[in-house]
Amino acid sequence: MKLLCIGDVVASVGCEYLRRRLPNLKKTLGIDVVVCNGENSADGNGILPQSADYLFQSGVDVITLGNHAFRRREIYPYLEDNDFIVRPANYPKGTTPGKRYCLLDMGRYTVGVVNLIGNVFNSSPLDCPFYTVDDVLKELKADVIVVDIHAEATSEKRSLGFYLDGRVSAVFGTHTHVQTADAQVLPEGTGYITDAGMTGPKDSVLGVNPQITITSFRDKMPIRFEPLKGECMMDCVLFEIDEKTGKAVSAEALSV
Repeated sequence: MKLLCIGDVVASVGCEYLRRRLPNLKKTLGIDVVVCNGENSADGNGILPQSADYLFQSGVDVITLGNHAFRRREIYPYLEDNDFIVRPANYPKGTTPGKRYCLLDMGRYTVGVVNLIGNVFNSSPLDCPFYTVDDVLKELKADVIVVDIHAEATSEKRSLGFYLDGRVSAVFGTHTHVQTADAQVLPEGTGYITDAGMTGPKDSVLGVNPQITITSFRDKMPIRFEPLKGECMMDCVLFEIDEKTGKAVSAEALSV
């Protein structure tokens, strides 16, 4: 099977670009399943039911989230009702809206998707992602398992990749919005990339107008971040996986 994992979609401009490019990419490459990080898909941060629906209607099968998952309260009921949007599993059980993982039935095989948040440089650390994923994998039974690790530190992401090597089919990092050059199949057969990148304005700083971020760094004063308009890109990683063994055959970073 071919699995496409798409980096953080930024605001409506990113959503619109994904809709223009994803359907043809799926057809051209023969993509079976699309997993997309949508935690920044609403204008002004976070995710809304409207932006989630837009991503699903554009060809995304599963949406993963991150540290902005709960910024917009309008999404809370949606997280409970939709089986194919997953919030980070290491938020507290019982009090956090949404699901810790999802299971996609493809007929001949099943695909499980897990979302985690890293703790390094996180101002409000959550449960340990390593222990959390162990707990989730006791429950989640699927032929193919993919993990989105939404984290700042490359060391934490790569450590988790090797920790899960041979236990899951693919691990892709999100959050830093810059695609890394380490797409690979790890020694025990897990596809991996430290960060899939970003879907949004090409000449931006993480999707934001550079003049705004420069002013923020120089003046040290609060300023409203606004997404940049203009030429866009869709960063993603393509994993080819043997659904019979659950092992990755190849991993390739793409920027469309």
